[in-house]
Amino acid sequence: MSTESVSTELIPTPAGDARVTTHPAAAPRALLALGHGAGGGIEAPDLRALAAALPPLGVSVALVEQPWRVAGRKLAPAPKTLDAGWLPVAARLRPAGVPFVVGGRSAGARVACRTAAASGADGVLALAFPLHPPGRPERSRADELLGCPLPVLVVQGAADPFGGGPEFPPLAAPHRLLALPYGNHSFAVPKRAPMSQEELLRQITDAVGAWVLALRP
Repeated sequence: MSTESVSTELIPTPAGDARVTTHPAAAPRALLALGHGAGGGIEAPDLRALAAALPPLGVSVALVEQPWRVAGRKLAPAPKTLDAGWLPVAARLRPAGVPFVVGGRSAGARVACRTAAASGADGVLALAFPLHPPGRPERSRADELLGCPLPVLVVQGAADPFGGGPEFPPLAAPHRLLALPYGNHSFAVPKRAPMSQEELLRQITDAVGAWVLALRP
């Protein structure tokens, strides 16, 4: 896919303008809309990897920058403001006749889970879901994930201080967990690991692509 096919647009929301960068598939079989976390933007390695790997499979990928990032602010707003900045984008992007998946990494995954039913999506992709603040397991956010009414694929690193490895709760169908053997909250692989960073990202993109294309609108 050539970079010339990538498009960017601003979408008005009650929280300000969101910016969407779409990496289109030549013959779309699904659309995946992904938000970013509270500490970074759409330049996150896993988001960039999905935007590169999925369009050749027939999955268009829309990377969504929340209004607070577009406005240049450094701190994310309250959850209700994040949700208000997401739903109009989902409404604008929602395709007809093919699966529509919403998701994101970290705080973006929480937004997608909270607004899943209202977004009109067919599934949710939760990358590095922040199960709790680091070192504070008693402040669980599991209800946001477990209460999501749509199929959810959670991708979680084994060394995620926000909740990874054995502390992640069991998921029942239609929710699924891709438990990565390595990776922190950013899915960074330690140098001593027998798996490279590229191999881990390929494991993510392969699993996400297959899961998205198996959904039905």
